[in-house]
Amino acid sequence: MRIAALYDIHGNLPALEAVLGDVRRAGVDRIVVGGDVLPGPMPQESLARLASLDIPTDFLRGNGDRETLQERPDRPSRVPETARQQLRWCRAQLSDAQARAIEAWPLTLRYDVPGIGSMLCCHATPRNDEDVFTHRVPEPMLRPILDGVADLVVCGHTHMQFDVSVGRTRVVNAGSVGMPFEKPGAYWLLIDGDVELRRTEYDLDEAAAAVRRTTFPNAEEFASVYILNPPDMLETFTQYALKALEAAPHGA
Repeated sequence: MRIAALYDIHGNLPALEAVLGDVRRAGVDRIVVGGDVLPGPMPQESLARLASLDIPTDFLRGNGDRETLQERPDRPSRVPETARQQLRWCRAQLSDAQARAIEAWPLTLRYDVPGIGSMLCCHATPRNDEDVFTHRVPEPMLRPILDGVADLVVCGHTHMQFDVSVGRTRVVNAGSVGMPFEKPGAYWLLIDGDVELRRTEYDLDEAAAAVRRTTFPNAEEFASVYILNPPDMLETFTQYALKALEAAPHGA
């Protein structure tokens, strides 16, 4: 069974279209969309494109999807106001049917994959959709969260690909289709008896122009930063993860 794992699309329809072209050429049997289709500049269009696929497709919900559905002006939130404006804009673009579909997406998905064994797909970690970790976090710190939960864990959330071992478990980050924090491009995984880190090139200038034509709040920042010149967040996320894991009760 050949599986494509697409994470963190963030409403970047041109990137999604490019990846779907590679996915089709790879002859996959199933697609796993690993959360955070939202927020982003083309949310309704990205959801509609995924819904139109003739390849069996499973979805799980990420923190961005959850926060988009939950956002209300009068609701307390830890999210900065600028980001909340983006969430409210995205929520307003969705049909009621799309919102109901997202609400029903599970937090994890499990598969039995020939050549690999048990595979668990989650957005951040198996315990929640917000945990941050990178390949630089010492392996012993991650064992209480990841060791033994499956033969393979596929995650996303930090928008950077990696492939590490945590105890008995292989942990692979799919990277981000639409909003990478590494070299420009669209990142995803091909799973077929093993795991292959993939990167799809696409027309970045045209994608940036398409984003600028939307009414998405901070469309210019999304185009100029997250498509054309992605930030390197490895050190920032590593330090954040180390502090959070050191502060947390053992195994919490």
